Amino acid sequence: MYVQHIMLALVLILGLSLIAQPISRYLRMPYASILVILGFLISELIVYFGIDTGLRADNFQAIIFYVFIPVLVFESAYNIDKSELKSNLVVILFLAIIAMILTCLIAAVLLFYGIGHATGFPWLAALITGAILAATDPVAVVAKLKEMNAPKRLGVLLEGESLFNDATAIVLFGLFVSLATAASEVTETLKAASVIFVVNDVMLRFTVIFVGGALTGLSVGLLFGFIQKQVKQVLLTGVMSLVVAYGSYLLAEYFEVSGIMATLLAALSFSMISQKEQAGSGLPPDKSNNYLWDMLSHVANVSVFLVMGAVITLEMFEQRWLAMLIAIFSLLIARAISVYGVLAIFAFFENLKVPLASQTVMVWGGLRGAVTLALALSLPTSLEYWWTIQSIAFGVVIFSLFVQAPTIQLLVKKLSNKGES
Repeated sequence: MYVQHIMLALVLILGLSLIAQPISRYLRMPYASILVILGFLISELIVYFGIDTGLRADNFQAIIFYVFIPVLVFESAYNIDKSELKSNLVVILFLAIIAMILTCLIAAVLLFYGIGHATGFPWLAALITGAILAATDPVAVVAKLKEMNAPKRLGVLLEGESLFNDATAIVLFGLFVSLATAASEVTETLKAASVIFVVNDVMLRFTVIFVGGALTGLSVGLLFGFIQKQVKQVLLTGVMSLVVAYGSYLLAEYFEVSGIMATLLAALSFSMISQKEQAGSGLPPDKSNNYLWDMLSHVANVSVFLVMGAVITLEMFEQRWLAMLIAIFSLLIARAISVYGVLAIFAFFENLKVPLASQTVMVWGGLRGAVTLALALSLPTSLEYWWTIQSIAFGVVIFSLFVQAPTIQLLVKKLSNKGES
């Protein structure tokens, strides 16, 4: 992709984001939905006039993972309410790790047997799809909940779960993809060892990658948090936050551990030191850095949804509509079992339990968005089933944007009318 293509794409993205906002308000549709539609329409026009944008399937992995993902993860962790996060951390971690892994595995099993094509859609394809679909992105839902003055804790649980399960999902995704791209090695391993040994090996690798990334990010965040205390300049704090976001990610990738976990922990530790320093100074909190990351996150989100619209083809729906429907129902079942099952544990703890109505909102409000798209777009095209997985991911995200997001308000009102909270 040439430099002029990149700059043209950036200008087009920013321009379309400005157009999409008033259209979204006028039609009362989610902002992301309008972006997808605009991306599709613009791409069709570009193809019709024979313009080469330089956008290729093999560009996506590097752009998504090294440009957009660090921004999306860092912004979420940097701006989340730390006091609320701390109060609900146990519940959030259970949702983000245990419930997420359960969702991934249950969805994978249902997809494998639902599609029923072991050659074209093997177990590894089902597991990769499960990992992609398990990542939640409830931005649109949280915004609606705030408008409706819904319980603040509900929004924090959704945001916190999304923040941590994105990292978990991306680690699992990377692990499954590495296994899939080395399928011959996996076959030899299965011949030489038992399935239990392979499962244990995968769990060990997951733990090392997950914990290693967290420790790397924590080290970077604390180091630059200390430097920030010595500098005490708003402009340089913004520059340092960019260094922390991308530096922690690249360092972790160099050590072959999770860049996402590194960025997540780096953002949390760096922002907590920053907030503590501001609170101790007695001055009003400076929001300029939050504004910087809000803007960067907005551009990243807009870009991902527009790219989704640009790469959607009608053939996906003509040829993979049944796989999409199977995935939607599989995911809803997996999400319900995981969320209700995990949160049932906390029913015995007064200060941790989550009301049934809130659980129902969380099941329906666990939308799939930017991270799911980013992972689907980054699939190696060397995998024979990459297009099937990408089609499934797009179908699920479209269902989230055009069915779940617009109806969440009705669900909350209905539950409120019943006197549940």
